[in-house]
Amino acid sequence: MKKIKVVGGVVVIAAVVAGVLLYQNGSTAADNVADNKTQMKQPLTAADAAAISRGRYVAVAGDCVACHTAPGSKEAFAGGYSISTPFGGIFASNITPDAETGIGNWTEREFYRAVRHGKGIDGENLYPAMPYNAYVKVSDEDMHDLWMYMRSVKPVNTKVPETQLPFPYNIRMAMMGWNLLFFKNEGFKPDMSKSAEYNRGAYLVEGLEHCAACHTPKNIIGGDTGAYLQGSNLGEWYAPEITSNTYTGIGNWSEDQVVQYLKLGSNHVAVASGPMAEAVTNSTQHLTDADLHAIASYIKAQPGSDNKKPTPLAADNAQMKIGANVYEANCSACHNSNGQGISHLAAGLANNPAIMSPDASSILTTVLQGGRGAVTEGNPTSGAMPSFAWKLSDEQYA
Repeated sequence: MKKIKVVGGVVVIAAVVAGVLLYQNGSTAADNVADNKTQMKQPLTAADAAAISRGRYVAVAGDCVACHTAPGSKEAFAGGYSISTPFGGIFASNITPDAETGIGNWTEREFYRAVRHGKGIDGENLYPAMPYNAYVKVSDEDMHDLWMYMRSVKPVNTKVPETQLPFPYNIRMAMMGWNLLFFKNEGFKPDMSKSAEYNRGAYLVEGLEHCAACHTPKNIIGGDTGAYLQGSNLGEWYAPEITSNTYTGIGNWSEDQVVQYLKLGSNHVAVASGPMAEAVTNSTQHLTDADLHAIASYIKAQPGSDNKKPTPLAADNAQMKIGANVYEANCSACHNSNGQGISHLAAGLANNPAIMSPDASSILTTVLQGGRGAVTEGNPTSGAMPSFAWKLSDEQYA
């Protein structure tokens, strides 16, 4: 009888603790600073111009347009883009001020709850394809400006398909458990031992730019692992390590070279392609130089993986011989016989951290599908690579 009482007491205490943790983790009290009456669809005034302008910059830094605009669509923020995840496609919502199919009936507080806490209009849990676990760090001031900007965008009447994930991922209540494990419900806290530039970079990388969403590896249920910014598989692509590691990271890049990559989409060795090309085109190229230097300062200070250069295969290895012949015949014209590439046009392959990464997904995708580098105001021509799927055998491209 005593044992039963003890066990029962432990269960009750555990339930109370779990309840408290769930309550704290799910609290949206930080959003109470926002207005809860004015709806997004209501007209703006001339006095709102400054906030709208600041909010446009916040939206660019957050790269909102990338996910909330369907590929090929000219209707920005109208949704319909299916975000690919290991659990199925998740359709990004229409976030224009349209009252019927968008979020025109939302208040500022409801907008804050969705962006910073992953809660829909009816309190339902959003999937973390919407990176609220990063946006929770966005300040009240930036959130207000973002809200004002989103009120100014063109309303688009477009109904987005409902996300239909297979069981059990379709149980949104399960997101409470996911949030408890992987969502830290607190705003940005500067490191007072670091410089103002470093902290600005931390605010952008950890929050608005949500770099960890792609560059930090995920566990089996989609949560970030402890290998912060150390590279992650995205299916057909691999987001490379962007830390101080000098082999697979960017430890050998100068701060100016990091800025150049984010501004132009290319630098002395690398050319942004795939999802990163979209991020540069839509977001980072439009940031101020001061913010780009802040980002560079922050990411170059992050501890990297323990990846080290392996012992190379012997030059007379059969695979190396085939590779040398394939490279000379198909690649050297653009990437040069020494692998240095052409600055801002064709990626350098020698000592390129993306090439040295432990995951070859991006290389294989580019060889088989071809690709185009980021198109930016500073480098409008960019570079393009044809597909070699028609020409190379499996053995050759391996």
